[in-house]
Amino acid sequence: MKLSFHGAARNVTGSCHLLEAGGLRILIDCGVFQGTHHADEENSGDFGFDPAEIDILLLTHAHLDHCGRIPLLVKRGFTGSIITTAATRDLSKLIMLDSAHIHEEDASRASRRNRRSGGETISPLYGQIDVLSALDYFGPNIRYNEELALNDAVKVRFINAGHILGSASIVVAATEDGTTRRILFSGDLGSPGHALLSDFTPPPECDYVVMETTYGDRVHKNLETSVAELVDAIESTIAKGGNVVIPTFAMERTQEILYHLKKSIEGGDLPASLTVFLDSPMAISATEIFRRHSEGFSVELRDNMRAGKHPFDPPGLRFTRQSADSIAINRIRGGAVIMAGSGMCTGGRIRHHLKHNIWRSESSIVFVGFAAQGTLARQIVDGAKHVRIYGEKIQVKAQIYTINGFSAHADQLELLDWVSHTGKPKTVFLVHGDYDKGMSYMKEALQKKGLSVECPALHDEVGLA
Repeated sequence: MKLSFHGAARNVTGSCHLLEAGGLRILIDCGVFQGTHHADEENSGDFGFDPAEIDILLLTHAHLDHCGRIPLLVKRGFTGSIITTAATRDLSKLIMLDSAHIHEEDASRASRRNRRSGGETISPLYGQIDVLSALDYFGPNIRYNEELALNDAVKVRFINAGHILGSASIVVAATEDGTTRRILFSGDLGSPGHALLSDFTPPPECDYVVMETTYGDRVHKNLETSVAELVDAIESTIAKGGNVVIPTFAMERTQEILYHLKKSIEGGDLPASLTVFLDSPMAISATEIFRRHSEGFSVELRDNMRAGKHPFDPPGLRFTRQSADSIAINRIRGGAVIMAGSGMCTGGRIRHHLKHNIWRSESSIVFVGFAAQGTLARQIVDGAKHVRIYGEKIQVKAQIYTINGFSAHADQLELLDWVSHTGKPKTVFLVHGDYDKGMSYMKEALQKKGLSVECPALHDEVGLA
């Protein structure tokens, strides 16, 4: 058996791991790299393996840094099966189509510039046709805790990761030479006590563990404190006559913020007259998908949804799908909560809203999610006095809030609790984290518990005895 690491290796993004076991070549996730100056080259570069030789892709969840290169994988020769949960399949379709649209638009703009200078036409990394082709390989869907035999020697089981709707950790049981090994892939793990989702399922004892470390160096604020901070940020900004701009990820974070806004308005903590814009076609579509998959939520929320009580529609909520409606928001000088993607401000409509609000001292920018190194969000969070948006240098005068209690990722203590259920694995491989932060802190913490820990570099390969 062999395991190799082709993304999220000493890095937060680009999750992609290859397990060779039981006569199969099994890929776990195939995501894009984000946030670095070399992300375009990394995404268009060699995978580190031949896509045509991959038999099966197991997809943990639908975030872009886990599913975003699947269309390219198919484009370069993959013809195997893609196995995931039903909710992840639906959300992945949405995410990949949006990504393809962005790639096509970026390539079109670059081609126009090149033609004006006598250069060549630029091709997108992949297009929407490639996404539709990739969707043909999805299936069968798998339920949580269901055991699926991939062949006579390999079985897999998806367990709830509590991260986003449909997210899973994956247990692979592979037999070679009469010996069975369990290899556990955490995917991204959620924080227990989540307002919407049920908690992650404790994993079984395993021989090897591949674990994310996004927040391996910190402990989150509690949720109640974070909701109170959000309410205070909105109240103080509205009182000053400004707008509240919230960069949000289309899936889970958007729905969670809508849920808390609704509860706060119904509870009297925020005014019923508050206008909330959800300016993200993808987030609007994701919210509709969330409504179709109530099985992924906490018991209380699931019962309410099945009774027709929808948790994601605060009073004053306005959906803006069309570009003209999005542009019109920027004529509003104050009194609005504006939610738009992307969460790391790497693209999408959020950059327009930042351009119109970040220089205004009466407005506020509220970050409620992770910001990777190299992204515009991280520059702002780290205290940049000026930022460049669409080529324009803009002064940062808005009040900046960072509220990490809404994180969809488990923190250090929660990661340690999760891995404690795995017994005494031979090796814990740490991935999906800043090497000098979450990953290094988690490595030290696990070594103190007597575990063997490795932080593999990109394309490293190890044998599993």
